Amino acid sequence: MMSRVAHGIVSNMRSILPRLEASTKGGFLNFSSGLIGRKGAQLTEHFELDEPVANEELLQYTPGSPERKELESALLGVLNRVKHIPIVINGQEFSGDHELQQVPPFDLCQPIARYSHAHRVLIQSAIEKSVEAQEAWDKTKLSDRIKIWERAAELISEQYRYKIIAATMIGQGKTLRQAEMDVAELVDFMRFTPAFLRDLANYEPVNDCPDSCKNTMRLRGLTGFVAAISPFNYTGIAANLVYTPALMGNAVLWKPSDSAILSNWYVFKAMLEAGVPEGVVNFVPAEEKNFANVVTQHPKLAGISFTGTSSVLKVLWQLVAQNINQYENYPRLIGEGGGKNFHFVHPSAEPETAVACTIRAAFEYAGQKCSSCSMLYVPESLWEEKIKEPLLQITSSLYVGQATYCDCFCSAVINRRAYDRIFMWLKYISQCPNCHILTGGKCDKKRGYFVDPTVVQVMDLDNLICKEELLGPILGVYVYPDHKLEETMSKVAEINHGLIGSVFAQDTNFIREAFEAFRFNVGNLNVNDKSTCSRVGQQPFGAGHVTGTSDKLGSPHSLLRWTSPQVIKESYKPHVNVYYPYMQVSEQWKSNSSKKDDIVHKEPSALEEEDKPVS
Repeated sequence: MMSRVAHGIVSNMRSILPRLEASTKGGFLNFSSGLIGRKGAQLTEHFELDEPVANEELLQYTPGSPERKELESALLGVLNRVKHIPIVINGQEFSGDHELQQVPPFDLCQPIARYSHAHRVLIQSAIEKSVEAQEAWDKTKLSDRIKIWERAAELISEQYRYKIIAATMIGQGKTLRQAEMDVAELVDFMRFTPAFLRDLANYEPVNDCPDSCKNTMRLRGLTGFVAAISPFNYTGIAANLVYTPALMGNAVLWKPSDSAILSNWYVFKAMLEAGVPEGVVNFVPAEEKNFANVVTQHPKLAGISFTGTSSVLKVLWQLVAQNINQYENYPRLIGEGGGKNFHFVHPSAEPETAVACTIRAAFEYAGQKCSSCSMLYVPESLWEEKIKEPLLQITSSLYVGQATYCDCFCSAVINRRAYDRIFMWLKYISQCPNCHILTGGKCDKKRGYFVDPTVVQVMDLDNLICKEELLGPILGVYVYPDHKLEETMSKVAEINHGLIGSVFAQDTNFIREAFEAFRFNVGNLNVNDKSTCSRVGQQPFGAGHVTGTSDKLGSPHSLLRWTSPQVIKESYKPHVNVYYPYMQVSEQWKSNSSKKDDIVHKEPSALEEEDKPVS
């Protein structure tokens, strides 16, 4: 099973590298000659790549449909019961010192889960158990691991689907469509990642002298443990941060976001049911700073898997740098932040497409996606006549309310900390002479953390609104003079470093120019589509510049970051000569050695001759 993109990679590989002819699906490579083959040792696995992988189909939830009924039941199950969520280390459940609650961001009086934070001793215990589990897990056959992941995709797609969607909607404030897309992405990760692993496992070093040696490469996990710090805004990405390293032979400490703990717990349970051994992934809710300090101070740290803000990624990097001399590995740091994503509209663009895509990208999930559009650049020739009125009219009519309502476009922001941060940005905007609020700008925290979708026109590209990641329902708009198109593009490339940028145009020459202008400042570049449209296997995503490490989640490249390959060379014709032929030393040595042997054998008789008396 593999994606079309991955198939292309392997097809190219096949055309260049020699392959072993004998193979069976899910089987091992058995060498027909040499010591390894004679002893029956099996170091690598070879997979057939004939079955395609497809993205999970999105369900529609029309009134009266089976999925609608299942979801309604799951929503009532979440709302009518406060779930206790433990700390789980090597299969054992623990509790911290103080009980905490997860509440829906749109209804602060309705707790849905009780949990506690792991203290330092528990985190250290989880590390030790992870290190122990990793040694055995890394020896588990790739084919056995793949079967677990395929079983997990099946469980999440069916048995756990509605439970995870309900927890995501209520716990994280996602609307039905957004939660359905999130869980579909989770299923995609569980299906595509094993397909990518098959691709990587099939790689073979060049073997151009098969009679004299055999070269193989096996994929090993990283010795030690991986710390996974997952975000609130994507249940699917949270799982991918944890279970992609695990698939590659690593043991993982999972610190879920407090604001997504219920949905993450259901994912953890689904993976255990699928067959992930206890201890391979340990579920460790913890206070952020405490967790970061403990894991980065441990010598067995092998890597950090993170998605969040760029500022937090920098803190983690600094903590690792401070302890670099005590590690047994060079820890792998894999992190993605949202950055400053943007839509850039060319005078040739279709205004309706630009408006519709921008509203969705900026305000779906209250602008809290790592790919949410934060800035819109519009030419003067389109702004007043084509874009301004529909943009403001539609934005002001968006319904903001409880995420469980079907007519809700977006709900509350995730928690009090996010609300306070966005409130301060709105205060800054209202007091800044270079910013003008065109619609929105109001917020309310009486029942939930609600912020109206806000559009603000910015007059100066050096303003903070044009540069800083806002992670909220605030869209900055800058109207540029048509004759300053290239100048504006250069400035955008300088100040907007993000996960995704989008350009809207019908002019093919401009699109080619945009490819070059925005070559480095964003990890993904979309043409005539919103910034929030990435799908696993189709548009692998990773940030540009200081926004992240751009490891392209949802592609084979991300798997390589979690393995430490070992290359094995088996020689069938070992060297016996010390010198090279051109040195003309080897033959001389053999010749001298032969003469020496002759002298040694004749030496006694020669001495005897010398000892004879002279007659």
